Order: sequence, then structure tokens, then C-alpha cells
Amino acid sequence: MKVFLSEHAELKLLQLNSYLLENWNQKTRDRFISKLTEKFNQISYLPYSCPKSSKFQGLYKCVVTKQTTFYYRVLTSSNEIEVITIFDIRQNPEKLKDSLK
Repeated sequence: MKVFLSEHAELKLLQLNSYLLENWNQKTRDRFISKLTEKFNQISYLPYSCPKSSKFQGLYKCVVTKQTTFYYRVLTSSNEIEVITIFDIRQNPEKLKDSLK
């Protein structure tokens, strides 16, 4: 299945990328992108391999690192997977609710 990012997920990824480069370094950012790519590849072949979200109906939760999770939905009619948001778990959980509205 093809994996694509929603506009919101694209924005969150750009923000996270900037944060990692400003507060850590290129190597840390590159390791994160590599892990994220691995997870995207995983769900493209095994879309139901991550657990269903217990809080958000119809979404799956994929843990990338202990700090970062993304939520996605499987669009069976178009054979695609939409990443809805990428979330840093150190943030206020209310921000997650807002981003999934």
C-alpha cells in the first residue's frame, strides 16, 4: 500500500525535523528519519501490524521511538495509508486530541 502524509502530518514532520537539527544534530535527525522510514515501509506491507488506537476510532498507533508516535488510517478503497499526525509524547496530550479532530 502507498503511504502518504496528511498536510498536518507534513507540518509536524517539518517541525520535528527543525527541532532535531536545532537542539540535537544531523546524526540524530538522520537516525530518526531512518526509523520513521522503516515504520512507513512496515505499514505499507503490513498495514494492520500496529495496534489500533484505544482513544481514536479507526486509527492505528505506530511507535517510532520512545518519544515519537504517529497515527494513521487504512484507506482500503484506494489501497492507501494516510498518516494523520506525528506526535511527540512529551507534549500535552490535549494537543494530540486537537490534531486528530
